[in-house]
Amino acid sequence: MPVWELSSTARVVPPARPRKLAKVPFVELADGRLQGVVSSGSDAGRVYVSSIATGTYAYACSTNNNRPCGGARGGFCNHIRALVAEAVLQYGPERVARYLKADPGDSEADTHHLVALMTATRPAQGDTAAAAPVFSRFLRHLAYLELEPVTTPLPEMQWFPPTRTVA
Repeated sequence: MPVWELSSTARVVPPARPRKLAKVPFVELADGRLQGVVSSGSDAGRVYVSSIATGTYAYACSTNNNRPCGGARGGFCNHIRALVAEAVLQYGPERVARYLKADPGDSEADTHHLVALMTATRPAQGDTAAAAPVFSRFLRHLAYLELEPVTTPLPEMQWFPPTRTVA
């Protein structure tokens, strides 16, 4: 284990399996939702911000400039299905099911089973108000990729508490 990981105050959780970032470049379990950014299949310059609420499975999908997704009328669109699939790769099926409060019962949780379980509840279409903060976080993550690798601290990360401080 690297020294920085041993001295870190934040727990580092490795991905369940490696995933490709072309279709779903950003996925997170946060703010009571599974949410993320999904690339458009037809337009390279368009992305969709998709989310599923914990417990109710209320779903939302809209473009990065708040135009509604044409496929998210009355059920999960392909963007939301892709988001669930990538979340299962990133976090593992058990963690995603636990976070969304989707009890798979005795059967093994996988992407298709989770989507079927949530779809069976006939979830309502949710509010797209969370799209802007999610897309903003995605852009902030992209900005880190443009930085040169350095070993000095980044100013915006200084809110992490220092280790081994004397009171």
